[in-house]
This record gives sequence, structure tokens and C-alpha cells, in this order.
Amino acid sequence: MDCPDVPVAESNDHSGKPSLLHTLHEFDDCVDLTHRSYPETKMDLVYFSHLVDHEKLHREVIEPLLQARTEEASPLLGQSPFSSVTDAKDLITGILSGSVAIFYKNDAFLIDVFGLQARTVTESETESVITGPHDAFTEQAGINLALIRQRIKSSHLKVIKLTVGEITKTDVYLLYIKDIANMDYLNEAKRRISNIEIDAVFDTHMLLQLIDDSPYSIFPQFHTSERPEAIASNLVAGRIVGLVDGSPSAFSAPTSFFEYFSSSDDYNQRWLLGTASRLLRFLALIITLSFTSLYVSVTTYHYEMIPENLLLTLTESRYKVPFPPLIEALFMEATIELLREAGARLPSKIGQTIGIVGGIVIGQAAVQAGLTSNILIISVASSAIASFVTPAYVMSNSIRLLRFGLIIGAGLLGNFGLVAGLAAIVIHLSGLTSLGSSYLTPVAPFKPKDWKDVFIVAPFSFLTERPTQSKSPNKVRNKMRK
Repeated sequence: MDCPDVPVAESNDHSGKPSLLHTLHEFDDCVDLTHRSYPETKMDLVYFSHLVDHEKLHREVIEPLLQARTEEASPLLGQSPFSSVTDAKDLITGILSGSVAIFYKNDAFLIDVFGLQARTVTESETESVITGPHDAFTEQAGINLALIRQRIKSSHLKVIKLTVGEITKTDVYLLYIKDIANMDYLNEAKRRISNIEIDAVFDTHMLLQLIDDSPYSIFPQFHTSERPEAIASNLVAGRIVGLVDGSPSAFSAPTSFFEYFSSSDDYNQRWLLGTASRLLRFLALIITLSFTSLYVSVTTYHYEMIPENLLLTLTESRYKVPFPPLIEALFMEATIELLREAGARLPSKIGQTIGIVGGIVIGQAAVQAGLTSNILIISVASSAIASFVTPAYVMSNSIRLLRFGLIIGAGLLGNFGLVAGLAAIVIHLSGLTSLGSSYLTPVAPFKPKDWKDVFIVAPFSFLTERPTQSKSPNKVRNKMRK
């Protein structure tokens, strides 16, 4: 049950010596709080039963305390599992974090018996790969840290813990590799997170919106992933990584626009195949941004660009359409987005059926009813399919929304509007930064030696140097100190 009447702000301001009376007062009206009193040992236990491991609680706390006589309690509580608490705020936070508070005479102690049941490590549903590891992060930060430690067995991997949210007290962990990561980026990330003033943070993406360089931009400025090997690779490359307790996504920074078109599969197959896949994604980016917009521009203002044979077919397909190409394209794009959103929100089996059957039925019915042309259906479908090629879901969403703006520009100003819209996107990207680093690195600033892992995937023998963006003092990627 929730505790709507707990005076959280008051408990945070209280810094006196902890006491049983004050603790019970802080958790007044919390029926899920457990208070157990043991008169024979003059002890009281306070904890939340749904946050603790009951087997561990009975084995490490209750049994030893019941077996100890009153005169033996003090030496027992002085052992390592028990930590003395002298601040009421720390005691309240400990109880809320899954620890048991023990009150003995005028002293208070905490012992960690946190045992919340967690989701097991499974395969990521949003970042699927064909080859390579199939484990993914969970909502438990401890498990996520273990998955990273399993891959980077180095004492130079450091972890910093921060807390965000006046009410939620969400734990945020910043990870970096000493002597490899740029400490300027780490200090900047710590400063931004420490300066957050908000009641609650529940997810990584909520946190990132509070620390973005340009919070009003449509483009994400921190790379997020649910794949441990991708995050471990970013750490080795000199990036700063963040984990938010309660979120299955980790973030890394600084990032660049081109990183969102990279997939783990690129490195798990032959370099020529990885290069072909990556180039295909950039081609898909061009298609999803400009294909439908070009149709609107050409059919509205530039019929001379259409070959004669295709012009006859296009004229015939648009003969019964009562709307101008701009309205026609916006209508079909909105329909596709509705089908996509419906498929995402419904259960997986039903969602797939809605997406496939709905697209076919609505498209065919729209052509037969004369509401749209069959060539536009092909154009919209090609743009929609191309948008799915982008591995990063957050970047795919940004591209989908930009497509509407380009369609409107092409419908109002023709090819000039399309080119002006694309130019505006490039100019905007040129001005973005990620933790102060250029968003278009290595194109702007021009760093051609980094292109071997941006537009192509070079053989591993050519990928020994870390990217320039990380500004690593240690240039060799595969010679880390133990």
C-alpha cells in the first residue's frame, strides 16, 4: 500500500539522533510497515516486509538476536553486517531502501536484507540481434552492474552513486574507466545530475530530458541501450555510462548522430557484411525522410521530372483522387502512424495482425475508393519500412516526426521546400552537442580517421584507436591496464 500522508520533506530536514518514536511517527498511516518488539532483548525491529528477503531476515537478524542474551547484544550489533546510524534521515532512507532498523537502548542500527523479487535476465525486445549475446539489462541496477562487470574485469572500472528525486530518491550510477575516460565529461555529467530538482525520476529517459544540452531539440543527445555488450564497448571507447535504478536502459555520452545507426550485429559478422548493413541504414534514412516528400513535390509542382511512361500511370492513378497531393500524403502518413501505434500498444500477437491486415485492407480500400493513388501507397509504405531499419528506437521516432515537416514544406514550396527543410535539419544537427561535444563528430569537426567505424565497419585490426570524441589520453583500445 502507498503512504500518502508521510511528511517526506520533514523527514529529510530532520537531522537529529534517530529514535523509535520518531521513526514510527515518520511512517504513520503506513500499514505495510512492520514493527516487531522483543522485550527479552530490549530490541525493536522496523522494516517494510515487501522490501526484504524474509529468509535472509530470519537467518541473519531474528535468529541471532533471539539467541543472544541482553548482555551479549551489544557485541553482536557491533559486528560487520550491522551498521550504527546516528542520523535520523539516514535511518529513514535505509528503511525505504530495504534495510531493517534495529533499536537497542538508545542506539539505532541498520542491516541490509533487501530482497525485492527482480525480473530475470532475458533477451531485449527492442534491440534484437541475430548473432552475439542475447542478454539484456533488467530494472535492478545491481544486476545491470554485474552484467557490465562480467564483461569488463578491470579494477579501473569505477562506479559513482548519485541520488535524484526529492521524493523517489532514485539511485543513479555513473560508470567510467580510469585513465581512459575524459574526466571533463564525467564532472559535467555529475554536475548536471546533482543540480536536478524534481520530485520523481522513474526511468533513464526521464533523467536524460533533464540533463540534455538542448532540451527542446527533437533529437536525443544521449545514446541509450538495453544491451550490456554495447554499453561495455562504449566504456572501453572512453564514454561515460549511466544506470538508473528501476530502468532497463543505460545511457552513454558523449554521443554522435551517427552512433544511432550502429548495431551490435555490425561487429559480430564479417566486416564487409557489417559495412553493407550500415550503409543500408543510411540509405534508409534518406528514403524515410525524402521519399514521400519528393512524391508530393513532384506531383504538385514538378511534373517535368517524371518520365513520360510513369507520368501516364501516375495521371491515371490520381484521376479520381479529390485531394491535392499534400492532403493525400498527410492522410496516409497519419494512417500509417495510427496503425503503428495501435500495433505497439496491443498485445504482440494482436498487434502484428493489426499492423499487417490493417495496412493491406486500408491501403487497398483507399485506392479503390479514390481517396489516394496506388503510387502514394507504395511511397508511404517504403518510407515506413525504411524507418524501421534504424536500430535506435528514440532516433527512429525523431525521424518519423521530421517526415511530416518535410512533407508540408514540399507541398507548399516544392523541391525548394524539401531542400530547405533538409538544410534546416543539417544546420540544427550542426549546432547540437552532447556533454559539450559536437553532435556530428567525426564529420564536423572533420575527423576522417574516425570514419572507419562510422560510415563503414573496418576490420578489427584497423579499430585499435579509440574515437577522437572521447579524448582519451590512452590511444590504444586493446591494451588496457589490468
